[in-house]
Amino acid sequence: MRASLIQIAVDPAESPEARRARAASLVAEQRGVADLVVLPELWPVGAFAYESFEAEAEPVTGPTHDAMSRAAREASVWLHAGSVVERAPDGALYNTALVYAPSGDLAATYRKIHRFGFDQGEAVLMAAGEELVTVPVPGLPLGLATCYDLRFPELFRGLVDAGALALVVAAGWPARRREHWTLLARARAVENQAYVLACATAGSHAGVPQAGHSLVVDPWGEVLAEAGDGEETLTVDLDPALVATTRDRFPALKDRVLGLSAPR
Repeated sequence: MRASLIQIAVDPAESPEARRARAASLVAEQRGVADLVVLPELWPVGAFAYESFEAEAEPVTGPTHDAMSRAAREASVWLHAGSVVERAPDGALYNTALVYAPSGDLAATYRKIHRFGFDQGEAVLMAAGEELVTVPVPGLPLGLATCYDLRFPELFRGLVDAGALALVVAAGWPARRREHWTLLARARAVENQAYVLACATAGSHAGVPQAGHSLVVDPWGEVLAEAGDGEETLTVDLDPALVATTRDRFPALKDRVLGLSAPR
């Protein structure tokens, strides 16, 4: 399988409508190139553009869905379309990832579980998701995570236990913590013996410079490709058999001790 990560910039001078059209065009360019395409977190509005969340919120089947569904169908790819500010029927906001099949059908949604902000920003403006989500992509089942989720290894273990062979992380990660981004992406790959496809934004969100440096890590923890800090598309060949080979040759997952009690 071949995967392309599109590290798109979020420029405040560009309208969400124009950025949707541009993102759709970038996805369309992957027709015949990739089987799976990944976009970053909250690229329609910007992960740190908190003041715009309310105005730019949309239902799951809103304008971003329309553009991305069409793009997936036209490119004939599995498309992880990053995430949007979802307005749920009850009015609550969620940071929701959208995944499309090559037919353009919406295959999965994932509401971000760990909200960033320490009692401000996303943490108070958005509700928390409650469900782990995997996507049965033929040959390479995906486990979904978003940005701050990357710091919580138990989420990824749950995804692996649910059958994920590749862990997709869409993010709007700040530049000042870029070393954490690359370190944690590699750690999640090593400890779960799975591919990690970590796609981040470029540019600046509400004055917060973005880390960029999207990367693909193999099940042994080797970085197969890494972007710089500007707009860029990474295209990498993935071998699903490598996951099984790694787990067979170094069967650490079999030695997990579950259900440990806290010390008394």
